[in-house]
Amino acid sequence: MSLFEQLKHAKSEEDVKDAYIKALGLKKFTKGLIDIQTKEIWFEAKDTGKNSSYAMFTQLLHYVQVALNKGETVPPFLAVIDTEKAAIMKSTDVLPFLEKKTVKWGKSASQYTPEALAEISAHIGTHFVAFKLATHEEEFIEAVKSAIKTGDIIRTQITPDNLKQVFDKWVAMIGCEIKGVDADDYALLFFADIMSDGTISTHKNLPAELLHKNDEPVFMLNGKLFELSSREGYRRFWAIYHRPPKSEYRDYLLERRDSLIPLDERAFKGAFYTPLAVVDKAYDLLTETLGNNWQKEYVVWDMCCGVGNLEVKHSNQRNIYMSTLDQADVDVMKATKTCVAAERFQYDYLNDDIDDFGQIDYTLTNKIPESLRKAISEGKKILVLINPPYGESGSGTGKGDINKIGIEQTKINFLMKSQNVGFASKELFVQFMTRIAKEIPSATLAMFSTLKYVNAPNFEKFREHWNSQYLGGFVVHSKAFDGLKGDFPIGFLIWTTNQEGKERTPLVEIATEVINKDAKAIGEKHFYNLPNNSFLNVWLRKLDTNEELALPLENAVKVSRNPRQKKSCDSMIGYLYAGNNDLQNAGQHTLISSSIYTGSNGGGSYINSDNLQQAAVIFSVRRLIKPTWLNDRDQFLQPTGILTEEFKNDCLIWMLFNGSNLTASANELEWNGKKWSIVNHFIPFTEEEVGSPDRFESDFMVQYLADKSLSEEAKAVLDAGRELWKTYFSETDVHVVREEYKLNRPDVGWYQIRNALAARNKSGDYQPINFEPFEAAYKALGDKLRPQVYELGFLK
Repeated sequence: MSLFEQLKHAKSEEDVKDAYIKALGLKKFTKGLIDIQTKEIWFEAKDTGKNSSYAMFTQLLHYVQVALNKGETVPPFLAVIDTEKAAIMKSTDVLPFLEKKTVKWGKSASQYTPEALAEISAHIGTHFVAFKLATHEEEFIEAVKSAIKTGDIIRTQITPDNLKQVFDKWVAMIGCEIKGVDADDYALLFFADIMSDGTISTHKNLPAELLHKNDEPVFMLNGKLFELSSREGYRRFWAIYHRPPKSEYRDYLLERRDSLIPLDERAFKGAFYTPLAVVDKAYDLLTETLGNNWQKEYVVWDMCCGVGNLEVKHSNQRNIYMSTLDQADVDVMKATKTCVAAERFQYDYLNDDIDDFGQIDYTLTNKIPESLRKAISEGKKILVLINPPYGESGSGTGKGDINKIGIEQTKINFLMKSQNVGFASKELFVQFMTRIAKEIPSATLAMFSTLKYVNAPNFEKFREHWNSQYLGGFVVHSKAFDGLKGDFPIGFLIWTTNQEGKERTPLVEIATEVINKDAKAIGEKHFYNLPNNSFLNVWLRKLDTNEELALPLENAVKVSRNPRQKKSCDSMIGYLYAGNNDLQNAGQHTLISSSIYTGSNGGGSYINSDNLQQAAVIFSVRRLIKPTWLNDRDQFLQPTGILTEEFKNDCLIWMLFNGSNLTASANELEWNGKKWSIVNHFIPFTEEEVGSPDRFESDFMVQYLADKSLSEEAKAVLDAGRELWKTYFSETDVHVVREEYKLNRPDVGWYQIRNALAARNKSGDYQPINFEPFEAAYKALGDKLRPQVYELGFLK
């Protein structure tokens, strides 16, 4: 039984260790804090494939750092292993880095900090060699055995599949350092370099030649010598790659030298969307996932290719089919000689060749090449490699800045509606996935897209239809792509699909590498597919309504100009507005008000004494965590931990003094032909405590808090808030401020008080009001609550 097969049956980390020990033939070893330890190599092991190699190396390097600090010997090699993948690197590539002692380690190896992961990832990315065991088990075993035997790691071979990527890296690291040479001649110099073992060439009479002058590499072309400005790139490049290529590849590679042209972002003149560094990373991942020969074994179809930037790294263009909505894109590719050996054609993938019954009939347009039809009908290995539009017009990512009404009305959209997949039918990239699933049910899909189809609530029904197995992927900031606005992750995820299989592959969790815009690793991120009934937005008990209309607000004291009419509630003291269930929406779409709030999608629930604590918890956990580009699609979950009274009370106080507490009081608000008043039930102080000149209509919050035991942090916020309340009542605001914030009642809310006090400071007509004591106390309470959001299971 192979190592990979054995690992499928592993039930513990010990099983994983034993399987590797047996496969690698390790004799003298120990198991302990370092999972497997020999004099030549240390291993960090995991019993699941969910951890990235970067995370595992970060843990292992913690032990290395400890050994260095104690003056102990570190072995020549370091390796990480799990049930799906493995990687190895030389210790000498990381020891000088560790000796600087700049890494902020966690309490233990397994509790590494995000800073440590990021710093380690940035350093080791070019030093370790990674293997997918499903496809490269033998290569991994040979690499480890060879490393132990020879003291070296075998370098990456240059093959037909990685030729274009290797050439681009050669240009960046070596070609650009060759003084006085034209870019048009890079390909000739590249082949002179790789078709040599450093001293002897594999071919005579090549147009260019690699020579040496004073032990430094130089190139000869057309009788002229060309020297390197710097040797650093040359050294680093040849530390990665092996030369010359294997004998069986050499002639074939030389025949393809005319297809090699240096690429840069400017070559696409504004029609370029996916950064070349990110494309490079995608091809590296495809090689790691599908094997070294994937470009030879797979037929590739990109049905929204734009001007072809996803295919320019492909070294076997005769295996590529490239279609795009716009004929102009095809014309651009022909004019720029992009992928000249590929089949390039205009095709509307979401409408062409789809009959009135949702079936695919290629005779309707006769646009699909016969060879592609044959590959599909014969069930050949087909890779769909796409960067589809994300609900925008055009054929490539980033065309158009806004969603266009009706753009989703395609023939595939009508088919999806008949499948009852809900909101997902409106998303263009999911429409591509739907036709692909119908047309090529066993395709391998490698796609750039948002992560909605993995974890968004609106896509739950689609995930029930789409059967696939995750193979690997990475995420990158949306701002790395030209023309995309917003801050969210774009994933490049690889899936093997099985749409006709009866057995379903449940999608529960995926682990992705996180890269920056330069395609450098900066960490890892997990995304979860959880049932909608586990989400936080269904946790709050809804209250019964009456037959009266509620006053619609668009701010604390401003009546909505475009109201959604809703029924009121007899026992209500306020209203919790909580928009969509992810972090992206939480920041701007979470608030409490004294009547219904009708902004955005208008979702929300009434609050009364029975559900107030739940409302406070929901409000707080939605606003405590700052949205970032990486976490903004994370879904809020119902708690898995026990919520203590202290936690719930802390959340309540934090909510009462948050900037999105819009509860207020006001008279004479006009709507629907009559005048309305709103009452503030959220004042945590009595009239005497804050020096109010008159009675508060409601003392609900004072009574509610009367029997509550508050933490020191919560008390500090109340004390600091009380001083600001007193300050408010110590003066009377000018008429324009009183009118703007409706200060016509004594039971004003936190929104009214803080804005009135801020207006006093801005005017310069009052003694300066110091907010710092309150802000310090409020920050301390937030800092206390923030880690509990994760500890209690509200976020993963």
